[in-house]
Amino acid sequence: MSRRAALLLTAALALPALAHAQDSGPVDPARLSEITRVLASDEFLGRAPGGPAEQKTTDYIAGQFKALGLEPAGDAGSYTQKVPLVHTRIDGPVAMSFATAGGAMTLAQGEQAQVMTLLPVDKVAIKDAPLIFVGYGVSAPERGWDDFKGVDLKGKVAVFLISDPDLEAIEGKPAYGKFGGKAATYYARWTYKYEEAVRRGAVGALIVHETLGAGYGWSTVKASNGEGYDIVRPEPAKEKLQLQGWIQRDVAVDLFKRSGLDFEALKKSARDPSFKPVALKGAAFSAAYKVAHEPMVSHNVVARLPGTTHADESIMYAAHWDAYGVGAPDAQGKTIRPGAADDAIGVAGVIEVARAFKQGPAPQRSIVFAAWTGEERGLLGSEYYAVKAGDAALGKMAANYTLDVLQTAGPAKDIVLVGAGQNELEQGLAKAAAAQGRTVTPDAKPERALFYRADHFSLAKRGVPVLLVMGLGGGADLLNGGRAAGDAWVADYTARCYHQPCDAWSADWDLRGAAQDVALVYEAGKAIANSRVWPDWNAGSEFKPVRAASAGERK
Repeated sequence: MSRRAALLLTAALALPALAHAQDSGPVDPARLSEITRVLASDEFLGRAPGGPAEQKTTDYIAGQFKALGLEPAGDAGSYTQKVPLVHTRIDGPVAMSFATAGGAMTLAQGEQAQVMTLLPVDKVAIKDAPLIFVGYGVSAPERGWDDFKGVDLKGKVAVFLISDPDLEAIEGKPAYGKFGGKAATYYARWTYKYEEAVRRGAVGALIVHETLGAGYGWSTVKASNGEGYDIVRPEPAKEKLQLQGWIQRDVAVDLFKRSGLDFEALKKSARDPSFKPVALKGAAFSAAYKVAHEPMVSHNVVARLPGTTHADESIMYAAHWDAYGVGAPDAQGKTIRPGAADDAIGVAGVIEVARAFKQGPAPQRSIVFAAWTGEERGLLGSEYYAVKAGDAALGKMAANYTLDVLQTAGPAKDIVLVGAGQNELEQGLAKAAAAQGRTVTPDAKPERALFYRADHFSLAKRGVPVLLVMGLGGGADLLNGGRAAGDAWVADYTARCYHQPCDAWSADWDLRGAAQDVALVYEAGKAIANSRVWPDWNAGSEFKPVRAASAGERK
């Protein structure tokens, strides 16, 4: 189904008046508030993975699941799943430069470039690696697009443009409409570009930073300061680059000029499917720095409600329990970043969905409830779960519903859906919304790629149909104040409280809207849990071929 068709369906299903607009059904706003209050309280110390309050956090969530009578679905009959992680950080100065026909270019970490590694190694040493410009670095056979044309990247450093080819494409040109238009696809994400580089044997990858395509400025790029986290991998060198990072746009322009190339002209040529990679003649990249690395262990919390007739098939509800722990004092001297809206309230929503299922008839398919660790460190808990679950189990997962930041400003006429137009789960959401007298609105700024930045994505890229409820996708059309009030809530939260001590629970919150949204995903998932339906990705989605590969599991 096209995005236009999906929106028309949503409108058609939303004909009833708002008679039920303040009715949250089986989800109690007061319980959402209380669970959030507890998880965001000071004694949980901002819920950092591996931090001093991790066990307190996981014990609390596991206790909620146990009290509801859910089965443990973690390790060895427990509610927790160990997630082995590796923490890497640059240890000391970074020596980094381009050698070019027009002279050497020295790069300062954090200024001209920002690099890191996720490999658990003691040092990175790259000497005179050839540079090759690969355009947007997209390999998308389902869209008839291949930027690589068989080029050999072994031992080289690939230089990428951020986003995908049609972000700036002009109507009538070959790239126009090939991907998501202004809405980013996974090919737009920096994570995809690094993955593609390592698949093709590159030693490193540098992405040219432009705010439009990245969705954020250089200050966000350098915020990691060379620090990273990853799950422990059997052969990390086969999945991670020696060096990954960004360079400023003006650095790229100068580098290309010294190699006899015009950056802007090549960028324009990369918006054509005939584009071929271009070697930067006479240019090479060198970098050397020490790396500190240490293992750590965190935990997911996972529970299960077994299905009555198709227990080997599943629906999943998930949120992340981790936040940013304790940091530097803010203007009020507060150091704990409690992560109330991001994402204690999402965990509360998952618990309340579990409560709703337990109060009704047992579902035909099993329901899995998960609270992930490490989302703020790179979707790591969900990634580890997906790796351990394997293709067979994920092939029999009919849907994943993820709750990550619910709006706290009251009941709304609609729900804002991040990643609208992706898959058939949206039809069920629209039907559930219509029963509440509400509609579904696509997120306001799809170019920010929020769809690829939450835990559901670990499952989406393995083919599981997913639906993300995230209040940051745009302001809801609030009953009190309309869209303007919803937009004001989003703007205020993101500007003042996102990842800050300000993200704290408040007795003044109006969680009737959040409860409505949680009830929507409960009703939508319940319908699938009691059916033989296997939702699919829409035609043109980059995940549809991945799902098709596991079709044999669903016979």
